[in-house]
This record gives sequence, C-alpha cells and structure tokens, in this order.
Amino acid sequence: MKKIPLIKPYITEEVKADVCAVLDSGFLTEGPVTQELEKSIKGYVGSRYALAMSNCTVGLETALRAMGVGPGDEVIVPDYTYPATGSAVQIVGASLVIVDVDPATCLIDYEALESAITQKTKALIPVSLFGNPVDYNRLEKTKQNFGVLILEDAACSLGASYGDIRVGNLADISVFSLHPRKFITTGEGGLVTTNNGRWAEWMDSYKHFGMVSNGDRLGARFERTGTNYKLSNIQAAVGLAQMRHIDGLLRKRTEMALRYTALLEGADGVGFQKTTPNGIHSWQSYCIFVGNPSRVIQELKKKGIETQIGTYSLHMHPAFTKDPNCRIVGEMLGSRYNFDHALCLPLYHEMTEEIQDYVVHELLKVT
Repeated sequence: MKKIPLIKPYITEEVKADVCAVLDSGFLTEGPVTQELEKSIKGYVGSRYALAMSNCTVGLETALRAMGVGPGDEVIVPDYTYPATGSAVQIVGASLVIVDVDPATCLIDYEALESAITQKTKALIPVSLFGNPVDYNRLEKTKQNFGVLILEDAACSLGASYGDIRVGNLADISVFSLHPRKFITTGEGGLVTTNNGRWAEWMDSYKHFGMVSNGDRLGARFERTGTNYKLSNIQAAVGLAQMRHIDGLLRKRTEMALRYTALLEGADGVGFQKTTPNGIHSWQSYCIFVGNPSRVIQELKKKGIETQIGTYSLHMHPAFTKDPNCRIVGEMLGSRYNFDHALCLPLYHEMTEEIQDYVVHELLKVT
C-alpha cells in the first residue's frame, strides 16, 4: 500500500488548465480571477460581500480592525484552536481572553464564554473547529444580551451549515482558510464574508494599501494606513476551479466520514466529536478520540498512514501565558482532554473504501 496522506489537494487537469490560462494572460496579481472567486464564495454561502485575502490569519486581523477592535478592548476566544485565532487579537493590540471548550464538540464552552464577558468585551471569536458549526442560536442570544460582536474563525468550515443557512452567512464576519489542509485550497489564502457593507468597504481598502478607488488609478485616494493582503489570480484560479465541484467534494467527504463512524462505532478506546445540534458538519477533518494519539501517530506512520493531532491548547504555550495582556479563565479541562486525545484520520477526495478499510484495520490494532 502506498503512503496514505492526511489530505490530498484536489488538483485536476481543469485546475492546471485554469492556472496556465492565468500565466498565459500575464495578469498574475489580484484581478478578475480573484474577483470571480469572491463572487463564487459569496454566491455559495449567501453573504452580501466576500473578500479574498492572502491567508486566514490576516483575514481575522483585518476583520477585527474593521470592527474597531483595538487597545482597551477584550476579545474572547476558545483555548482549543490553532494559535492564529489568539494571535490575531494580539496583533491588533486588544486584550485576549481565553476560555475552555466543550470536550464533546471541541467548540467554545458557551457558559464559560458568558462568565468571562466584562464591560471591556467587544468581540467573541468562536471557532467552528474541524468543520463543526457553532451553535448560532446560543451565540445570537449572547450577542443580544451582552452587546458583543461575533467574528467567526471558520477556517475549517466552508460547506458547513447551521439549519438551512451556510457558515459564512451567520456571524457578523466569518473568515475561511484556503490552506492546503482545506478541501478547497489556493495553496495559501483566506476569504472573509459579511453582510455589513461598511466593514466590507473598509476591509477592501485596508488590504489594498488603504486605497479608495474612483474606478481608475489616477482617481484613487489613500484614505487610511493599509497593507497588502491581496490574493493573486494564480492562487485564485486553483480555488475557483475547485469551487465548481464543491458539492461533489462535500458529498464524498461526508460519505467517507460517515463510513469511518460506522466502521469504528463500538470499538474499544475510540470516541467521536459530537456535531452541534441542528448543524451540518463539513468534515474538513475527521477527528476521533484515542488514549494516546502520539503513540498511534507513530505506529500508523510505520504503516504508511499519515495522521495528526487535532490542534493546540493555547494555555500551554508561552506566546499566551507570558503575555501580560492575556487572561486565561478556568482550568481548561475540556481543552486539555481534546489536546490529549484528539486524532485526525486521512480524508480526501480520491480515498477509496479499500484505503479506508486499511486505515481502520491498522488503527484498531494500536488503539
């Protein structure tokens, strides 16, 4: 059996042809292809605005700036997430508040979140981890009761839904990742969606050096300090070709994820991430809980199977524990459980049932 990767980007002849067309055009930086990708995402999630960014982290940063979040404000994030979620808050100079997660869903603990809110709290950044949507009904109540803004770190959740509404059209602003571990990828990249025109205009200006255009470069004005967070036409061409097949890609991922569950259900020492009630998981990662992920990762590697931990617990890292502007609330028992036990299994479009059977067979021998 050949090496089985954790994920394999969906790179077809169609993708290659679209990239070559951009190269042949000579228009390589952000331009019409990037705009087509933005239009595709906007239409798919149902939001009024979509902006392509050079990656998800700068998308989170830009969204916070658009919301007016900065020094003197507090932003609450879950402990169990990739460090970029917290780093974006630190970058804009706001105070970072870290709370625990529900060990079953791996998502932010809503009671812990509410108990951490103060008069300085301006925004919350829930994370729809692994493609599991957050409980928007619960968050909407929190928003109304406390007057906070909701910026969703939806890095993993393109294609997920809550009820009949897709992630990207529920929070005040949502930010997706297009990193190669995501099933829609541009190599590196991010996408920001919102229904707020004022924020969208500000973010578009900020990522273009603070420019406000009158339709031509001669009429452009630089209204604010900005930077360059553009996504090139070359990168956008990869994602745009994949977006034409997103429904089929999601359908295949869901079939394989449900098949994993059927094969592993009842196995000793294996637990599963609970999907949010009323939510539809996009299965960016298929995550299980085992006794000793580090040992399992090493043993499966010997068999040519790539697996990975779920993600990180922020409270365990100096970037946050040594930051005087960071407040860690609670014992992080849920987050620590997830970190100690979560394991992501291979899941990609070309995966066959034979490959999946082999993964499960070898996994059960070492759990």
